[in-house]
Amino acid sequence: MARVLNVEIPNHKRIVIALCSIFGIGKSLATEIVEKTAKLQEEKFGKKFPILTENTKVKEINEEVLQVIRDVAKTYKTEGDLHREVQSNIKRLIEIKCYRGIRHRKGLPVRGQVTQKNARTRKGPRKTIMAKKDKGK
Repeated sequence: MARVLNVEIPNHKRIVIALCSIFGIGKSLATEIVEKTAKLQEEKFGKKFPILTENTKVKEINEEVLQVIRDVAKTYKTEGDLHREVQSNIKRLIEIKCYRGIRHRKGLPVRGQVTQKNARTRKGPRKTIMAKKDKGK
């Protein structure tokens, strides 16, 4: 398996799909990375290696071309840096006590979803309230 940005990407998949296994890289960004890599590959190596396309499988890529992919992918915010940024954004919302921050703190849906009947993912399992016993009997 090839490593890109400290993540093992699957060998048997196309490069665009394999790059999507990295947090922060979706299909459009993966396509952009492949296009940039193809241009850089053309400049660096010429016709020495087959030109990288979206349909190229990871196992067909040489180590030199893989290094170019790593260099291009490093320019984007992914994995740990992106996780850190998202967490700091959530923390900032909580600190300034805006509506979204309050919803984060309470563990409720943030983006306006209805919570009366649904929202079990955010609210957790139902807390059943026990029925009162009759005292008269």
